[in-house]
Amino acid sequence: MAQEQNGSVTATAAARDYERTTRKLAVVGIAGNCALTAFKLAAGILGNSAAMVSDAIHSLSDVLATAIAYVGTKIAQKAPDESHPYGHDRFECLASVLLGAILLATGCGIGYGGVTALLSGSAGATAPGTIALVAAAVSILTKEAMFQYTRHHARRIKSSAFEADAWHHRSDALSSVGALIGIGASMAGFPAGDALASIVICLFIFKVAYEVVSSAVNNLLDTPCDPQVEASIRTTIQSVPGIERIDLLRTRSFGSKVYVDAEVAIDGTMTLEAAHDIVEQAHDQVEQDFPDVKHIMIHPNPL
Repeated sequence: MAQEQNGSVTATAAARDYERTTRKLAVVGIAGNCALTAFKLAAGILGNSAAMVSDAIHSLSDVLATAIAYVGTKIAQKAPDESHPYGHDRFECLASVLLGAILLATGCGIGYGGVTALLSGSAGATAPGTIALVAAAVSILTKEAMFQYTRHHARRIKSSAFEADAWHHRSDALSSVGALIGIGASMAGFPAGDALASIVICLFIFKVAYEVVSSAVNNLLDTPCDPQVEASIRTTIQSVPGIERIDLLRTRSFGSKVYVDAEVAIDGTMTLEAAHDIVEQAHDQVEQDFPDVKHIMIHPNPL
């Protein structure tokens, strides 16, 4: 009873920490991106830089991305109900897929603008101003700091949606690096540099979008967890007295959590009650040793 109460208290504390952290990440992401969008858009217009305007649009997409990440994590934390008896964890994966789609759409828009400028001959008609160069440098430092902050806390609370959001910040930092190089090249006498930078930014964004979406889809498709984790779970089950061997062990990712199904061999002469106690002990031990395991089903086979 005491162990169950301690587990309940720990789970409650973890849920509160998760809620506080996701709220903090959302505030930092939305406020930071709104400020950067306004600053970079003004710098792009005043400094006559298409790359900086594209970079500003990328930052604006990050505002929506952070909002989606927060909503996704909120829904994922809802308790199981009649319509979703296994909980709502996969809503966080769906949020990650949406974030990837937003990145992809943003990259397409930025790439289209750069290609159009090159083909029309309008690229580099007027060299960008110094303010655009300064804005790119400020964006790189700010977005890299936001990436490190968001990724650190996302991994601590194991939030796939906010880890995807962190990569949005990193892609924005990388796009600002491209903008910095392109703007500098244009100012140095290479007119097409600004437009080419927009195309490079587009390619960076496509890469990140692919990584975010593929990771989220893998979680949606019940892929097994890491082999090392499976080996550790197997060792934990096998260590329980009374379990002679493990006949079957399967794991599957369910959002940010893991589900485990196992079949174990137990002395067939035991009473049903004794066999149940052994299986229950293995069940509790796995959940205690592996916090990411949300549910484990162990079936006893007579030996």
